Amino acid sequence: MEAYLGIIAIIVVVALLAAGGMFLLFRGGGKSAPPPVAPPEAPPIPEEGQAPSRGAVQEDAATTTVPPPTRPVEPEIVVPKIEIPPPSAGRMVRLRARLARSQSTLGKGLLDLLSRDRLDDDTWDEIEETLITADVGVGPTRAMVEELRTRVKVLGSRTPEEARTLLREELLTQIGADMDRTLNVKPHGERPAVVLVVGVNGTGKTTTTGKLARVLIGDGSKVVLGAADTFRAAAADQLQTWGDRVGAQVVRGPEGGDPASVAFDAVAEGIQEKADVVIVDTAGRLHTKTGLMDELGKVKRVIEKRATVDEVLLVLDATTGQNGMRQAQVFAEVVNITGIALTKLDGTAKGGIIISVQRELGVPVKLVGLGEGPDDLAPFDPEVFVDALLGD
Repeated sequence: MEAYLGIIAIIVVVALLAAGGMFLLFRGGGKSAPPPVAPPEAPPIPEEGQAPSRGAVQEDAATTTVPPPTRPVEPEIVVPKIEIPPPSAGRMVRLRARLARSQSTLGKGLLDLLSRDRLDDDTWDEIEETLITADVGVGPTRAMVEELRTRVKVLGSRTPEEARTLLREELLTQIGADMDRTLNVKPHGERPAVVLVVGVNGTGKTTTTGKLARVLIGDGSKVVLGAADTFRAAAADQLQTWGDRVGAQVVRGPEGGDPASVAFDAVAEGIQEKADVVIVDTAGRLHTKTGLMDELGKVKRVIEKRATVDEVLLVLDATTGQNGMRQAQVFAEVVNITGIALTKLDGTAKGGIIISVQRELGVPVKLVGLGEGPDDLAPFDPEVFVDALLGD
């Protein structure tokens, strides 16, 4: 009996072992175990003289090359090229042909009339009309015609050459060949000369200021510009451009600021920088004469606390003719004008305006603008001007 029970126990144990094996077999889902991962192979060692292959890892830290950090590319600063203007000497001679083309009608018209065999009253009326049309003005025209009539009677018969000589002498007399047209721009020891530029907006005042700086720098002077026309932002920007082109320092203030303060700072800067000349561009508003007088008077008084105002240049547009004379008279009442800069004389302007403006104001034309170019401002030379009118 005991032997029988022992056999049954052995059978039960074998059955349990078989059942456990089957359970493990079905739980694995029939999946096989993943293959063992092989360790990575070491990179091949290059032979002597052979460059390592791409992707090879250099184990020697001493031979490892670390690329430098990249730096941001800074934008290139473009410095404007400083121009060297030509000297003032001979400028008007170089521009004579341009002047002759625009003013030949006046000279040739007068020469044709004076060269006639017989000069009757009608001819003299034509001469007078020609002069008035050329903006000479009524007063100077009558004086000129009277003098010409007297000299023609004394001379008697006239050749074309004699008529030309006669007219040339009379034009030079009326223009004032003996007037002092020197620009007072010599420094006073350690203090620079000061030029105050005045005129109505639109006459070329700021442009004339910039061109005058070129004239003086071409003659070897060191120039500081003062942008005291603070009521027009474009005026300060325009003057800055002129200054940058020739290396002249520009002193400017806030838009709508005090013009006298800017003028004072410009003179102070000129003294500090040991400049030869300070040129101050002023506002040109003509809303009320009282306001203009107060403003320009204040600018001049403030400047004179540090330096002397050597020149007060009035800029006139020659194309406005006799209309510009009224503007000139207003400014003459405000400040003591020492000279006139006549712009746009190469266009539709009449050359006679030089005679009339000098006669009315009693001050000489010192500068003339004969074109739109940067170097078309020239010291006025009466003989060159008259010869251009009459032609060769």
